[in-house]
Amino acid sequence: MAQTILMPALSPTMTEGTLAKWLVSAGDKIESGQVIAEIETDKATMEVEAVDEGVLAEILVPEGTENVAVNTPIAVLKEEGDDDAAVAEAAAGAGAPAPAAKAEEAEAEGDDAGEAEVAAAPAPKASAKPAADGEGGRIKASPLARRIASEAGLDLSGVEGTGPHGRIVKADVEAAIASGAKPAEAPKAPGRSDAAPAAEAPKATPAPAQQTGGGYSVAAISAAASAQTRDLVDKLGMPYEAEANNGMRKTIARRLLDAKQTVPHFYLTVDCVIDRLLAVRKELNERAGDGVKISVNDFVVRASALSLRKVPAANAAWTDEAVLRFKDVDVSVAVAIDGGLITPIIRKADTKGLAAISSEMRDLATRARDGKLKPEEYQGGTFSVSNLGMYGIREFSAIINPPQSAILAAGAAEQRPVVKDGALAIATVMTVTLSCDHRVVDGAVGAQFLAAFKKLIEDPLSMLL
Repeated sequence: MAQTILMPALSPTMTEGTLAKWLVSAGDKIESGQVIAEIETDKATMEVEAVDEGVLAEILVPEGTENVAVNTPIAVLKEEGDDDAAVAEAAAGAGAPAPAAKAEEAEAEGDDAGEAEVAAAPAPKASAKPAADGEGGRIKASPLARRIASEAGLDLSGVEGTGPHGRIVKADVEAAIASGAKPAEAPKAPGRSDAAPAAEAPKATPAPAQQTGGGYSVAAISAAASAQTRDLVDKLGMPYEAEANNGMRKTIARRLLDAKQTVPHFYLTVDCVIDRLLAVRKELNERAGDGVKISVNDFVVRASALSLRKVPAANAAWTDEAVLRFKDVDVSVAVAIDGGLITPIIRKADTKGLAAISSEMRDLATRARDGKLKPEEYQGGTFSVSNLGMYGIREFSAIINPPQSAILAAGAAEQRPVVKDGALAIATVMTVTLSCDHRVVDGAVGAQFLAAFKKLIEDPLSMLL
C-alpha cells in the first residue's frame, strides 16, 4: 500500500532539520537507495536515500522548510498496485488533503480567491504545539509558521497560504507581519503602557535575515524575537545589524553555556620551543613531494594523541556513576566554518603518522566547510585541539567540549627572547594552554600531560619512532 516517507534522524541527537532540497519531483519513479533529498542539520548537509522503490506520488513538505521534526511525513510513495485512493489515504493520514479535496479547493479559489483556506484534516504528528482549532476546522500551517505567528501575535485565520494545498508557510507569515496584518488578542508586553497600541512594535518591510541602517529583518527580530530582544531593539536608538541565529549557532551557544556552567574548568599553560620541529617539518615536506604538506597543527595533533597514550587518565569523561577511561584516542580538531565551528575527528590518532594525519585533516576540513561531513565524523572524540596560531593569537583558553574532559589551545609560533645555558637567546616559541575538567583531570594529571606534550613537541623526531 502507499506509504509516507518520514523525516529521518540523521544522528542520535537530531530532533529536527531543514528540508533543503528535493532531488526528485512528484511523479518520478524512485529506486531503493536513490538519493531523493538533502537535509540540513545544525552541523552539515546530508543526503537522504529512499528505502523502498515506487513512484513519488506527492511531496508534503516543500524544500526550504525549516524546523521539520524527525518522523514528520515529508512525502507519499506509491508502490506497485496502489491506486489514487491509497495515495489519498496515506496523504490524509499525514495531515495533507486528499485529491478529492484538491478539486474542491481549486473550485473554492475560483469563487473567492482571497479567502483563507481551512481544512478538517487531522494535525500532522510532528506538530509539537498545534494551534487551537477554529470553528470551521484546523488552519493548515507549518510548525515554524505557527510559532512565528504566535510570537508576533498574528491571527493565522486571515493569512493566505502559498505552500502545498494552501498550507501557510514561514514566508506567508513574514509577509503578513510586514503588511501590518491585524494581530491576535494577546497579553501586553511587560513594561508597556496601556495606552500604547498593539502595533507599537517597529514595523519592517520584507528583508533577508540581515539588514542594516537602523532597521532589522522581520524573521530575525520582529517575528521570532523574545520580549527581551524586542526591548533591547527598542532601546538601541542607533544603527545596528540583526542576523538571525541559525541552528549551528544556537547549538554552539547552548553547549558552550552548559559547559561553562556545569564543568569546573581550570587551566595549565606551558611554552614550547619549536625550532627543531620547524626544521623537521621543512625536511619532511621536501622529501614527501607533491600532495603532502605537513603543518604545525599536524604535529600538535600527533603529540596530543601520543601524550594521551602516555597519560591515559586525561583521556576520560565524567559521569555521575563513574569516570570513563577511553581505550581509543580520538582527537577532535576545531575547524572554523561559515556561521560557526565544527570539530571533525581523527580516529585513533595515536596510531597514525604525520602524513596520514595531515591528509585526513585536509579532507575533513574541506568537507566540513562544504557542509558534507557525516555525523560520525564530527560527533564523539575523546580530546580536542583548537589552534588559533594562524590568526596571530599568542595564547588563549578554550572551553571544554563535553563530555570530553580536556581541550588543548595552541597559539602562534613567534620568536621570543629565552634563556639558554644562562645566556639570553632568541627562539621560536609556541604557547599552549590545557583546559581541564577538574572532576576528571586533576592538576597533577594535567601537568603530566603537558610535560609529555612539551617533550614530544620539542623533540619531534621522537614522534616518528
